[in-house]
Amino acid sequence: MRIDCGECVMEGTDACSDCIVTFLLERPEGAIVFDVEQERALRTLHEGGLAPASHFRPAAGPAARSS
Repeated sequence: MRIDCGECVMEGTDACSDCIVTFLLERPEGAIVFDVEQERALRTLHEGGLAPASHFRPAAGPAARSS
């Protein structure tokens, strides 16, 4: 899983304050990359009510951004 807040359609919305990226890392610059085990752990934390879910929604694919 790769999350880049600058590529998220939810950036700057109320969803940011309740996103796992903000919860764990306070919205760093650039992309965040989670491996499969980390992604599974984050999902487990969310399902257990211990952490918010990711609200990341890609704005567009790489081809659209380069236009």
